[in-house]
Amino acid sequence: MTAVIARARTAQALWAAVPYRERARRMRKAGARLFDRLDEIIAAIHDDNGKLPIDALAAELLPAFMALRYYIRRGRRFMKSRSLGMGSLLMFNKKSRMIYRPWGVVGIISPWNFPFAIPFSEIVMALLAGNAVLFKTAAITGKVGGALAALFSDAGLPPGLFNHIVMSGKEAGPAFIGTPEAPGVDKLFFTGSTATGRELMALAASRLLPLVLELGGADAAIIRADADLDRAAAGIVWAGFSNCGQACGGVQRVIVDRAVYQALLDKLCALVTKLRPGIDLGPMTSLKQKEAVRAQINACVRAGARIAARSEGDFEGESLSMPAMVLDGCAPGMPVWDEEIFGPVTAVIPASGDEEALALANSSPYGLSASVWSRNRAAAGRLAARVRAGAVMINDHLMSHGLPETPWGGFGYSGLGRTHGEAGFMEMLRGQAVVDDILPAVKRNIFWHPYSDQVYAGLRALTQLLAGGMGGRLAALPRVIRIFLRYWSAG
Repeated sequence: MTAVIARARTAQALWAAVPYRERARRMRKAGARLFDRLDEIIAAIHDDNGKLPIDALAAELLPAFMALRYYIRRGRRFMKSRSLGMGSLLMFNKKSRMIYRPWGVVGIISPWNFPFAIPFSEIVMALLAGNAVLFKTAAITGKVGGALAALFSDAGLPPGLFNHIVMSGKEAGPAFIGTPEAPGVDKLFFTGSTATGRELMALAASRLLPLVLELGGADAAIIRADADLDRAAAGIVWAGFSNCGQACGGVQRVIVDRAVYQALLDKLCALVTKLRPGIDLGPMTSLKQKEAVRAQINACVRAGARIAARSEGDFEGESLSMPAMVLDGCAPGMPVWDEEIFGPVTAVIPASGDEEALALANSSPYGLSASVWSRNRAAAGRLAARVRAGAVMINDHLMSHGLPETPWGGFGYSGLGRTHGEAGFMEMLRGQAVVDDILPAVKRNIFWHPYSDQVYAGLRALTQLLAGGMGGRLAALPRVIRIFLRYWSAG
């Protein structure tokens, strides 16, 4: 890994000097190859993690094309030097601006549930910003990782700039991060479990390595009494059960106003029972994940939850098929309430009005995304602003991850930093403040040596000018004028 990082640093120094227009041209070339290989990549996603072709196209490939166009079009503006304006007339001689530079070598460790869309956007942003990339996909999605590597290889990037790393997850963290004596990447982007995110933070501490962590979720969907229940039920089914529920931003807790609780539950159950395995509902990605979800559901049932509805599927067997399930009668202490369940299950929970619904939604340690469903968009917006989550959708759920302009990331156990949008692009750059003195013939600053009682009195007058009333400001002016004369005084 040391040799790979060394080559990446050499390539990055050359790449950062390449004009943005040329970097963008290479990314367009990768996009053209992506379209040429569209069906091949969809098949690779399906083979690696079982995702239905429609889910792969709608949730991975279409967002990738939108993201590519967006970042190419906006990236130059995001990176442009920005004037900070004047913060105070007392420092009228200072002009500040921000300039942005690439981090250098960026590490991207991506998950198996969205093996193409998640790393694709991050790789494109990193390269457009002038970074080199070390990319590792999950071991079980090796075909998709290879397809991504081929796309960027065909884009004509300098040797060593983009590196597809094949290694186990346990090896990747220490290898990417390195040590103070043998540093690894300059910034690390990780998408995965909260437990692994904590481990990476501990490893990164010795280097104070900056991390962006997109971790788990236990998303809440708040259904107000005035919601369109048919739309809400249909939206929850898609957001809760696409990719067989293996989405960190899927709906896990459906918090419903008591006035419409039974009606919503009935509609939701009717839709879930009609889901067809292999057509509407894909499989679990691994038997290990199925066993984990099955254990969590069984724990909920033992604690008093009821399976209100389920689709066809093999719950007990050893196949990767898994039925979609709706639970009611859930309570704190159950996994579906307090943990992330990475599988096809949602809990429907009653609430008496907005305040109780909000309290229930915010009771989770996770805060990735959420939704509010209501015909009153103004009321829904006010409620959404109070939900403790990184992204809140109104009358929709999960899809904000596909909007290239919308930052993605969570609160609490759901991670640190942002990907996507301008905020995500800026994570690929380090900002530097440059302060210029624009006053000609200045000998020294007013607060430089030598000190004296007159300097103290002048500086105190400046504070009075900033904080005092009109009378105090007028009284301070003579001393302020005297101390400002120090700018041109040599002694």
